[in-house]
Formats: sequence, structure tokens, C-alpha cells
Amino acid sequence: MQPGLNPGDTFPDFQLPDQTRKTRRLSEIQGDDPMILTLARGAYCPKEHQQHLELAAFYPKIAVAYTKVATITPDPPRGAQEFHDAVGAQWPFLSDVRRTVAQGLGIEEYTDPSHQPMIPHTLVLAPRLVVHSVYNGYWFWGRPSTDDLWRDLRYITRQIRPDWDITTPGLRQRWDAGDTTQFYGHHGTTSGEATEQTPNGV
Repeated sequence: MQPGLNPGDTFPDFQLPDQTRKTRRLSEIQGDDPMILTLARGAYCPKEHQQHLELAAFYPKIAVAYTKVATITPDPPRGAQEFHDAVGAQWPFLSDVRRTVAQGLGIEEYTDPSHQPMIPHTLVLAPRLVVHSVYNGYWFWGRPSTDDLWRDLRYITRQIRPDWDITTPGLRQRWDAGDTTQFYGHHGTTSGEATEQTPNGV
């Protein structure tokens, strides 16, 4: 596989316009959370529509789990907007009309010289764009199911969230002492303030 497409690699921090023509960096979209990144053929492909419809249906769970999503497509911004709206997406679709991503990663789909798409991939990224898993979607069954994504995201979240299990020895003592640095969403507040602001936890 090309650099950037292997588990443990750091995925390139591409900067591209989204469907509203606002320039976005992948790292800015991701923040400190896990992220699902789809590299799409484009709006013309029915397989892309099917995958992204399923991802849109899964999105409410993604959102409440503090996880981000981004799609990169070779469509121009208007086409990216139509693709985004057609599947009911609630995440940014980045436009790559110059095929910067396909060329940079060496994933040009040479079997389709008419559309010049990239070989579709789905990546699950840990924070700082670290590649956890890669799915080659040239054939539809190579793409991840929601169960696959759930399993990947569970693993990443367990690794990056010290408060995954709040019965871990020492965490209660930190909380009671007012140290909220190990608790997601509470850093910068006292434990009393955090409890008052988010009584139902994360």
C-alpha cells in the first residue's frame, strides 16, 4: 500500500474546499476525536450513494459518540453539494477536482479513464490522522459495514479516552480532588462544575 494507507501511518492533512466552498483541513475537521474518512469515486457511482446513505443513517450514533466524518470526492463543489444533499449527509464533503488525493496516494482508478476517479477507500482514523484501519472499496463488499465501523471506533475510543471505564482505580480520586483532565469534555472545569453542566455524563 502507498504511504498514508497503512495502519499506523499518518494520513496526509489535505486542505480542500467543502461543498459550501469553504477551505477545510482534515485535521481541523477531526479535532481530537476519531474520524471516518471516505474517499469516494464521485456522485455518479451508485455504490457511493448506497454506502453514504448507510453512513447517513448511522450518523446519529456517530455524533453522540463524539466521532467525526469527512468525505473526499472528485466532484466540483456544486456536485459535492448535490451528492451531500442527496444522501442526507450531516458532515463535510470535500471537493478534489484536481485529483490531488488520488495522485498523492497513488490510488487513481485506471480502469475508468472517463471519470478518472480514485479507488474508493474508507479509513478509520485515530486522533492526529493516525490510520487505524483501511477498507478498499473497489468492490462493494470491500467496504465496511456499520458493524465493522463500530468495532474499529470502539477500539480507538477505548485507547484514547482515559475515562472509558470510570471504575478504573484512581479516576474517582482524581475527580474528587477536582482534577478533570482525564475526563472527556470536562477539562478546564472543576468536578462540581462538570457535574452541574453535564449531569448525564458523556
